Amino acid sequence: MAGHSKWANIKRRKSAVDAKRGALFTKLVKDIVTAAKQGGGNIDANPSLRLAVKKARDNSMPMENIQRAIDKATGNLKGVTYEDITYEGYGPHGVAILMEVMTDNRNRTVSNIRSILRKAGGNLGESGSVSWMFEKKGVIVVEKGKKDDEVLETAMEGEAEEILDDLDDVIVIETDPANLNSLLNELEKLDVNILESKVEMVATNQIELGDEERESVEKLIEKLEDDDDIQNIYTNLK
Repeated sequence: MAGHSKWANIKRRKSAVDAKRGALFTKLVKDIVTAAKQGGGNIDANPSLRLAVKKARDNSMPMENIQRAIDKATGNLKGVTYEDITYEGYGPHGVAILMEVMTDNRNRTVSNIRSILRKAGGNLGESGSVSWMFEKKGVIVVEKGKKDDEVLETAMEGEAEEILDDLDDVIVIETDPANLNSLLNELEKLDVNILESKVEMVATNQIELGDEERESVEKLIEKLEDDDDIQNIYTNLK
């Protein structure tokens, strides 16, 4: 019995690790797809894609998975046609939600999204119902370290529109989307740890919720992120 119990515990731990690894791979694939769609599938010419691929390789993702994600984003995946759709809606407590989707089956995707939102107390909205609350921005997230002053100087010289350096662990830089890759190239020269770089939809006005209300929204976001068709999710939650 002791041996059986030990093996059961090992299997449970392995299942937990596999689930966590699967969730990480899903996120990494979505980052690759987003970067390739925004800047093309050439790693040398697309710094955001280069960063996404490096993160995937650092986490032991097979190169064939990476290439499949790039091919999916650039329309080179044989036998499958994907379409890009943006869905809009509301979560609990009136939080606006914008979802960028890449799907080979629109009916399946919209049905899944509507079901997830409804179960969380939200609803799917019409086109334009919440998108007016967001604007497109290039966003770069840099881990804080010994070169923070150089990062800030480079961001300012690179015409960043906003720099958030009062956070504990990271510096967040917002810029015009057309300026993202050139600024990212300059930051790469500093040899700092760039955690994220992508074009995002940023809420022009954010709402603040209490802990319990925030938790219910975050649980909804996690459910939506589990859907393979949803590439990016944006909210106006502060």
